[in-house]
Amino acid sequence: MFADLHRHLDGSVRPSTLAALAHAAGRSVPADLAFTPGMGLAAALSRFAFTLSLLPTPAAVRRVASEMCEDAAAEGVTTLEIRFAPQLHVGAPPAAIVDAALEGIAGRAGLLLCGLYGEPPAVLAGLVDLAIPRPGVVGIDLAGGPAPGQGWSMLDYAPAFRRAADHGIGRTVHAGEGRPPAEIRVAIESLLAQRIGHGTTLLEDPAVVDLVRARGVTLEACPTSNVHTGVMPSVAAHPLARWLALGIKACVNTDNTLLSAVDAPEEHRRVRTIPGMDDAAIARAIAFGHEGALRR
Repeated sequence: MFADLHRHLDGSVRPSTLAALAHAAGRSVPADLAFTPGMGLAAALSRFAFTLSLLPTPAAVRRVASEMCEDAAAEGVTTLEIRFAPQLHVGAPPAAIVDAALEGIAGRAGLLLCGLYGEPPAVLAGLVDLAIPRPGVVGIDLAGGPAPGQGWSMLDYAPAFRRAADHGIGRTVHAGEGRPPAEIRVAIESLLAQRIGHGTTLLEDPAVVDLVRARGVTLEACPTSNVHTGVMPSVAAHPLARWLALGIKACVNTDNTLLSAVDAPEEHRRVRTIPGMDDAAIARAIAFGHEGALRR
């Protein structure tokens, strides 16, 4: 049975539900909504504007969270984590949005709250405040990516991550997604990350490889997504097999089932095209996924 620790709510809406929500809003689903190979991270992130526009209310968030759990179970996913940025769902206060997601999940998955690169650190601090009294929120995340003109560095988010750690809340960070592996070091040493989302450039710095191994950090591999954002030329080029061979904990994830048109079985079929990803390596990646799940 699979584990999927990196699946975004606003990128994993059922196609039928997306069509129904769009119809109810008097809108049409854009023909070019889906990700395409090499489109780049900025273009990929821009696609979320449409899905988010259909998910402003607690009712919509509750529905999608519940359906994500149903769909994951049908895929054979027995360890699931769902992540989203409640501050982007503008139809209710973030607390009500988080509670709606938890109601939809109904104990079937862990929930992570995402701050976004470029947001004021106070936003992430507010998400930690929401997480503390809600044990169903198993972690926080820093999602998206740095971009020119953003006024905040990764280090500016460190206090919120440290406070989360003090309260037993898990930490994961999107880092090294085609960007220098120094991001991964900052995420681990200053943001106290237990897991790294993407981390595709890790092998460019042996010292960071050693740090990941020494801290037992799990890498959340999302190969199909990485092809779409252009940080990998193909799934077969992904470093997952090399990570595992070096003793690095790494697992396989879908990232966005709607936008990347992929599910857990298909993602695992694709990673078998990576040289070295034999049955034993697949089994290790799946085991690391179950082991790496955040718990409170």
